[in-house]
Amino acid sequence: MNYIADIKSYIALEQEILSKLDIDTINEALNLLDETRLKKGRIYICGNGGSAATASHFQNDFNKGVSEYIDIPFRFDCLNDNMATIMAIANDIGYEEVFRFQLRGNLEPNDILVAISGSGNSKNVINAVEYAKEQGNKIIGLTGYSGGKLKKLADISLHVPVNSMQVTEDIHMVFDHLMMSMFYKYLCGKEHLK
Repeated sequence: MNYIADIKSYIALEQEILSKLDIDTINEALNLLDETRLKKGRIYICGNGGSAATASHFQNDFNKGVSEYIDIPFRFDCLNDNMATIMAIANDIGYEEVFRFQLRGNLEPNDILVAISGSGNSKNVINAVEYAKEQGNKIIGLTGYSGGKLKKLADISLHVPVNSMQVTEDIHMVFDHLMMSMFYKYLCGKEHLK
C-alpha cells in the first residue's frame, strides 16, 4: 500500500487546525493554572479513553516535569488514575459518577477542574464539571468537534475545531506540551526539558 497521499493529508489537517487555535485562550489557561499553583490549589483533571491518557500525561508533566524545578509545585490530581476507585464507583453507583463522586467533599475554593472530552458530551465528565461549577470552582475544558456541553460550561475553553477524534487528541497533547514548555521556560528558567 502507498499511504503517502493520506499521510500528507493528515499532516496538512493538523497544520490547518493548529493555525486556528485561539492563542489568547491558551494564554488565559496558562495564567489560571499558575494562579492556582501559587494559591496552592489542586488542579483536578479527568477524561475517558485517549483523554484519560492525556489527563494522566498532564499530571506527570506538571507534577514532576515542571514541579521538580520550582519551590511551589503544581498539585495535579488525575481522577482517572486510581483504577480500584473508578471500578468501585462504576460498579456500585454508576459509571457516570466516577469523576463527580471523587470531587465530593474534596473540592476547595482555590481548586480548578481540567475536563477533557473530545465530543464535549461525556456524561461522567459533564457531571463532574456541573458539580465543580456548583461549588464555585473554575473549569478549563478541552474539546473537539462542536465542543458540546463542555465548551459551553467551561470558563476557559481550549477547543479544537475539527471533526476527527485523532486530530483532537493529538492537539490536546500539544496543549499539554506547549503549556509545560511555557512554564519550563518562565518558571524554571530552562529552554527545553531534558
